[in-house]
Amino acid sequence: MRRRILAGVLAGLMMLTMAGCSGGADGTAESGKASDEDAAAEKTEIQVFIAASLNTVMTELADLYNEDHPEVKIIYNADSSGTLLTQIREGYECDIFFSAAQKQMDDLEADGLMVEGTRADVVNNQVVVVTLKDSGTKVTGLEDLDKAESIALAGGSVPVGKYTRQALMNLGILPDTAEPDGITTEEVSEALGGVEISEQDNVSKVLTAVAEGSCEVGTTYYSDTYGYEDDLDILQTVSYDLTGDVIYPVARVVNEEADEAQTAAAEDFLEFILSDEAKTVFESYYFDTDV
Repeated sequence: MRRRILAGVLAGLMMLTMAGCSGGADGTAESGKASDEDAAAEKTEIQVFIAASLNTVMTELADLYNEDHPEVKIIYNADSSGTLLTQIREGYECDIFFSAAQKQMDDLEADGLMVEGTRADVVNNQVVVVTLKDSGTKVTGLEDLDKAESIALAGGSVPVGKYTRQALMNLGILPDTAEPDGITTEEVSEALGGVEISEQDNVSKVLTAVAEGSCEVGTTYYSDTYGYEDDLDILQTVSYDLTGDVIYPVARVVNEEADEAQTAAAEDFLEFILSDEAKTVFESYYFDTDV
């Protein structure tokens, strides 16, 4: 009788132990799942403002960076450098500003919005005159832009628009001025004999206007023609003698809302942008890294 009771007690203990183990396994699985969800929820976000012409290459760089840093979520805001600067001044949260021109970075620094000691020149670019492949245009470059039926041109506050105006000024087509970015689209049209000009907000929109056939020619960056080799013809690669260097500087932006993790992530991603690995990627997208 005692044996039967003892056997029953032992059997009960074994069942409790097994239930406990089973419950532990389920708990571990649930705990692991919760940990994964917590890790995903706890990703550190950084806000990176980039010139529109950097959109494609920076998307690849973010993917590369996340291979080693999956805990960081990079949020891009891509637009003209002038628009991005205005947004930063208006209080938009930003950790890194990657401009297509020195002017906007100079202004950021003058406003006290740049983290001291973080500014660096990253790449150089070139302005090109493009047209839809087999368009039959009579235009060969900037010197005979007046032969175009229509032109896609970025506004003067957009770096590529400023560089185009600078080149036209150096060619004697536009009058000399200390601030070529102040030359209006109407003034450019008048200097070209009244040709129709479609003003665009950023360089990507210039490219789209030409690639879709809305405008006969346009001025964009050489790097923007990446992926459009079968769609566009480059009529002219404008020399630096006419535009000056087209340097892209980067810097961290003062962000009082950032916590320690966000600041550290921004510092690390900026370091990655300046790395040799990133240089190779920039070069594959037609940027010049010899700056």
